[in-house]
Amino acid sequence: MSEVFARRVSLAITGASGVQYALRLLECLVAADCQVFLMISKAAQVVVATETTLGLPGAAEQQEIFLSAKYQARSGQIKVFGREQWMAPLASGSGAPSSMVICPCSTGTLSAIACGASNNLIERAADVALKERRQLILVPREAPFSEIHLENMLKLSRMGAVVLPACPGFYHQPTTIDDLIDFVVARILSQLGLEHALLPRWGEKYI
Repeated sequence: MSEVFARRVSLAITGASGVQYALRLLECLVAADCQVFLMISKAAQVVVATETTLGLPGAAEQQEIFLSAKYQARSGQIKVFGREQWMAPLASGSGAPSSMVICPCSTGTLSAIACGASNNLIERAADVALKERRQLILVPREAPFSEIHLENMLKLSRMGAVVLPACPGFYHQPTTIDDLIDFVVARILSQLGLEHALLPRWGEKYI
Protein backbone atom coordinates (compact mmCIF):
# COMPACT_ATOMS: atom_id res chain seq x y z
CA MET A 1 0.00 0.00 0.00
CA SER A 2 1.36 3.47 -0.90
CA GLU A 3 2.28 5.88 1.87
CA VAL A 4 -0.19 8.62 2.80
CA PHE A 5 1.19 12.09 3.57
CA ALA A 6 -0.39 15.19 5.07
CA ARG A 7 0.34 17.23 1.94
CA ARG A 8 2.35 17.36 -1.29
CA VAL A 9 4.65 20.28 -2.10
CA SER A 10 6.95 20.85 -5.06
CA LEU A 11 10.37 22.31 -4.23
CA ALA A 12 12.84 23.46 -6.87
CA ILE A 13 16.39 24.54 -6.05
CA THR A 14 18.06 26.68 -8.70
CA GLY A 15 21.47 28.24 -9.13
CA ALA A 16 21.37 31.29 -6.87
CA SER A 17 23.32 31.71 -3.68
CA GLY A 18 21.46 30.68 -0.54
CA VAL A 19 20.98 26.94 -0.95
CA GLN A 20 20.93 26.74 2.86
CA TYR A 21 17.40 28.14 2.78
CA ALA A 22 16.28 25.30 0.51
CA LEU A 23 17.91 22.58 2.59
CA ARG A 24 16.36 23.89 5.80
CA LEU A 25 12.98 24.18 4.06
CA LEU A 26 13.26 20.59 2.85
CA GLU A 27 14.02 19.48 6.41
CA CYS A 28 10.98 21.35 7.73
CA LEU A 29 8.66 20.01 5.03
CA VAL A 30 9.70 16.45 5.83
CA ALA A 31 9.15 17.10 9.54
CA ALA A 32 5.66 18.43 8.70
CA ASP A 33 4.87 15.11 6.98
CA CYS A 34 4.75 16.65 3.52
CA GLN A 35 5.66 14.62 0.47
CA VAL A 36 8.20 16.70 -1.43
CA PHE A 37 8.59 16.58 -5.21
CA LEU A 38 12.14 17.89 -5.49
CA MET A 39 14.05 19.28 -8.47
CA ILE A 40 17.68 20.45 -8.30
CA SER A 41 19.13 22.26 -11.29
CA LYS A 42 22.68 21.66 -12.52
CA ALA A 43 23.63 25.17 -11.46
CA ALA A 44 22.17 24.51 -8.01
CA GLN A 45 24.39 21.46 -7.65
CA VAL A 46 27.40 23.73 -8.27
CA VAL A 47 26.12 26.11 -5.57
CA VAL A 48 25.62 23.23 -3.13
CA ALA A 49 29.22 22.14 -3.69
CA THR A 50 30.43 25.75 -3.27
CA GLU A 51 28.41 26.78 -0.23
CA THR A 52 28.17 23.53 1.74
CA THR A 53 30.06 20.36 2.59
CA LEU A 54 26.98 18.24 1.91
CA GLY A 55 28.51 15.99 -0.75
CA LEU A 56 25.29 15.80 -2.78
CA PRO A 57 25.37 13.12 -5.51
CA GLY A 58 24.87 14.21 -9.12
CA ALA A 59 22.17 11.77 -10.27
CA ALA A 60 18.53 12.28 -9.28
CA GLU A 61 18.13 8.70 -8.06
CA GLN A 62 21.15 8.99 -5.78
CA GLN A 63 20.06 12.42 -4.55
CA GLU A 64 16.75 10.91 -3.51
CA ILE A 65 18.44 8.17 -1.50
CA PHE A 66 20.96 10.58 0.03
CA LEU A 67 18.46 13.26 1.08
CA SER A 68 15.90 10.74 2.32
CA ALA A 69 18.53 9.30 4.65
CA LYS A 70 19.81 12.72 5.74
CA TYR A 71 16.38 14.00 6.73
CA GLN A 72 15.02 10.64 7.91
CA ALA A 73 12.19 10.78 5.41
CA ARG A 74 9.58 8.08 5.15
CA SER A 75 9.55 5.79 2.15
CA GLY A 76 8.59 7.83 -0.90
CA GLN A 77 8.44 11.09 1.03
CA ILE A 78 11.17 12.77 -1.03
CA LYS A 79 10.88 12.21 -4.78
CA VAL A 80 13.65 13.75 -6.89
CA PHE A 81 13.04 14.42 -10.59
CA GLY A 82 15.55 15.21 -13.33
CA ARG A 83 15.47 18.31 -15.54
CA GLU A 84 14.02 16.48 -18.56
CA GLN A 85 11.78 13.98 -16.80
CA TRP A 86 8.73 15.08 -18.74
CA MET A 87 6.51 12.24 -17.52
CA ALA A 88 6.85 13.42 -13.90
CA PRO A 89 3.58 14.46 -12.20
CA LEU A 90 4.93 18.00 -11.98
CA ALA A 91 4.69 18.44 -15.75
CA SER A 92 0.89 18.30 -15.82
CA GLY A 93 -1.92 20.06 -14.05
CA SER A 94 -3.56 16.71 -13.39
CA GLY A 95 -0.64 15.46 -11.29
CA ALA A 96 1.22 18.42 -9.83
CA PRO A 97 0.92 19.39 -6.14
CA SER A 98 -1.16 22.44 -5.27
CA SER A 99 1.89 24.39 -4.02
CA MET A 100 5.33 24.98 -5.52
CA VAL A 101 8.33 26.77 -4.03
CA ILE A 102 11.46 27.76 -5.95
CA CYS A 103 14.12 28.43 -3.34
CA PRO A 104 16.47 30.01 -4.06
CA CYS A 105 15.16 31.27 -7.40
CA SER A 106 17.86 32.47 -9.78
CA THR A 107 17.08 35.51 -11.90
CA GLY A 108 17.53 33.31 -14.97
CA THR A 109 14.80 30.99 -13.73
CA LEU A 110 12.67 34.01 -12.87
CA SER A 111 13.02 35.29 -16.43
CA ALA A 112 12.24 31.89 -18.00
CA ILE A 113 9.08 31.51 -15.93
CA ALA A 114 7.96 35.05 -16.68
CA CYS A 115 8.11 34.40 -20.43
CA GLY A 116 6.79 30.81 -20.30
CA ALA A 117 9.96 29.19 -21.63
CA SER A 118 9.38 25.72 -20.10
CA ASN A 119 12.79 24.50 -21.27
CA ASN A 120 13.18 22.10 -18.34
CA LEU A 121 11.03 20.46 -15.69
CA ILE A 122 11.47 23.28 -13.16
CA GLU A 123 10.24 25.87 -15.65
CA ARG A 124 7.43 23.62 -16.84
CA ALA A 125 6.30 22.90 -13.25
CA ALA A 126 6.16 26.64 -12.55
CA ASP A 127 4.24 27.16 -15.79
CA VAL A 128 1.75 24.51 -14.67
CA ALA A 129 1.31 26.25 -11.31
CA LEU A 130 0.56 29.54 -13.05
CA LYS A 131 -1.81 28.16 -15.66
CA GLU A 132 -3.73 26.15 -13.04
CA ARG A 133 -3.88 29.17 -10.69
CA ARG A 134 -2.03 27.25 -8.01
CA GLN A 135 0.34 28.56 -5.35
CA LEU A 136 3.78 29.50 -6.65
CA ILE A 137 6.32 30.97 -4.22
CA LEU A 138 9.53 32.42 -5.66
CA VAL A 139 12.49 33.15 -3.37
CA PRO A 140 14.98 35.25 -5.35
CA ARG A 141 18.43 35.94 -3.92
CA GLU A 142 20.25 38.64 -5.85
CA ALA A 143 21.64 42.10 -5.15
CA PRO A 144 21.09 44.58 -6.57
CA PHE A 145 18.07 43.86 -8.73
CA SER A 146 18.17 45.20 -12.29
CA GLU A 147 15.15 46.71 -14.00
CA ILE A 148 14.76 43.41 -15.86
CA HIS A 149 14.61 41.47 -12.58
CA LEU A 150 12.10 43.88 -11.08
CA GLU A 151 9.90 43.82 -14.19
CA ASN A 152 9.88 40.02 -14.16
CA MET A 153 8.96 39.94 -10.47
CA LEU A 154 6.13 42.43 -11.03
CA LYS A 155 4.88 40.45 -14.01
CA LEU A 156 4.83 37.20 -12.03
CA SER A 157 3.24 38.86 -9.00
CA ARG A 158 0.45 40.08 -11.23
CA MET A 159 0.00 36.50 -12.44
CA GLY A 160 -0.56 35.38 -8.85
CA ALA A 161 2.91 34.22 -7.83
CA VAL A 162 4.26 35.22 -4.42
CA VAL A 163 7.68 36.89 -4.64
CA LEU A 164 9.41 36.35 -1.30
CA PRO A 165 13.02 37.57 -1.50
CA ALA A 166 15.56 35.96 0.82
CA CYS A 167 15.79 39.05 3.04
CA PRO A 168 16.03 38.03 6.70
CA GLY A 169 14.89 40.49 9.34
CA PHE A 170 16.62 41.22 12.61
CA TYR A 171 13.81 42.03 15.05
CA HIS A 172 14.04 38.49 16.45
CA GLN A 173 17.61 39.33 17.52
CA PRO A 174 19.42 36.55 15.63
CA THR A 175 22.67 35.28 17.10
CA THR A 176 23.58 32.65 14.50
CA ILE A 177 23.43 32.17 10.74
CA ASP A 178 20.85 29.45 11.38
CA ASP A 179 18.60 32.08 12.98
CA LEU A 180 18.75 34.16 9.79
CA ILE A 181 18.02 31.10 7.65
CA ASP A 182 15.06 30.17 9.84
CA PHE A 183 13.60 33.67 9.48
CA VAL A 184 13.22 33.25 5.71
CA VAL A 185 12.13 29.62 5.93
CA ALA A 186 9.49 30.58 8.50
CA ARG A 187 8.05 33.08 6.02
CA ILE A 188 7.84 30.38 3.36
CA LEU A 189 6.17 27.92 5.71
CA SER A 190 3.64 30.58 6.72
CA GLN A 191 2.82 31.20 3.05
CA LEU A 192 2.27 27.46 2.68
CA GLY A 193 -0.06 27.50 5.68
CA LEU A 194 2.15 25.12 7.64
CA GLU A 195 2.55 25.48 11.40
CA HIS A 196 6.09 25.96 12.66
CA ALA A 197 8.06 26.99 15.73
CA LEU A 198 11.08 28.49 13.96
CA LEU A 199 10.42 31.92 15.46
CA PRO A 200 7.52 33.70 17.17
CA ARG A 201 4.90 35.37 15.01
CA TRP A 202 4.72 39.15 15.21
CA GLY A 203 2.74 40.12 18.31
CA GLU A 204 3.57 36.95 20.23
CA LYS A 205 6.81 38.38 21.60
CA TYR A 206 7.83 41.69 20.09
CA ILE A 207 4.94 43.94 21.18
